[in-house]
Amino acid sequence: MQYRILTEASGSLTSHYLIKSIKDVGVQAVASDIIDCAGFHFADDFIIMPKTSNPDLWGITERLLIEKKINAVIPSLDETLLGWAERKDYFKRKNIDIILSDYNTVKVCQDKWETYNFFKNNNIPTPETSLEYIYPLVKPRLGRGGSGISINKPKDEVDMEGMISQEFLEGTEYTIDVFCNNQNEAIYVIPRKRLQVKEGKSLNGITVHNEEIISLVREICRKLPFVGPINIQCFVCNDGKIKFTEINPRIAGGMALGFAASENWIKLILDNIISGKPIQAKDVVYGLKMFRFYDEIFVS
Repeated sequence: MQYRILTEASGSLTSHYLIKSIKDVGVQAVASDIIDCAGFHFADDFIIMPKTSNPDLWGITERLLIEKKINAVIPSLDETLLGWAERKDYFKRKNIDIILSDYNTVKVCQDKWETYNFFKNNNIPTPETSLEYIYPLVKPRLGRGGSGISINKPKDEVDMEGMISQEFLEGTEYTIDVFCNNQNEAIYVIPRKRLQVKEGKSLNGITVHNEEIISLVREICRKLPFVGPINIQCFVCNDGKIKFTEINPRIAGGMALGFAASENWIKLILDNIISGKPIQAKDVVYGLKMFRFYDEIFVS
């Protein structure tokens, strides 16, 4: 039986690169989503997953993984990250590798208030943040993309339950693609400027060599143990200061550019995280641009 890797949320606009990257290393890509989607037709196999609201979510998930003979899972859905992280050891005993950092790391990263405190406690520059409505930018502590964000809203219209307020940053936004090995060492740190973003996903971008960003990201990775692909977001503000805003402890849609600028990170997962072989970073291609476009698939 050929090695099989499962990916989540395969109906997203950016899922195709990950399915292709898995197939390119000679293993089977098993896509999944809660409904039929484009990923069904690109992958080698497909799983209809239960909704995250299903009370038996993890029992059904375990049964599906076993039925479909899944060897590894690369989680990408924010709503299930903590659940996967909590069950890493459990699934490992069933010979299923979950390519994700440990529970405590994921917990810090998913809660923006906890992320802010991590940055402050480790002297990582970050925008000032509060649980009260002090700063103009208000966003959910738990959430992704631009959902629930407001700026300069009247105080009587803002409910701060489950929210934070944050200093509003003006400048250039960067996402940094990072691959950490099985010893929590950052092997690749690749900043990319987000040239066009839609619904929180990077459509166009360019890799940029910024030594200060790279150095600060390596410091973040020394303070918080990560495994596999993650991405970190920061601004280079108009005054030249760098401030970090978020850590996403998972693979991301825009990471296709990080792969293209270095190598196929799925091979690194197989060689190092799963098989324990040492790996060496290759030279990163800076100035590499990514442009994305819509395409269609027709089935009957």
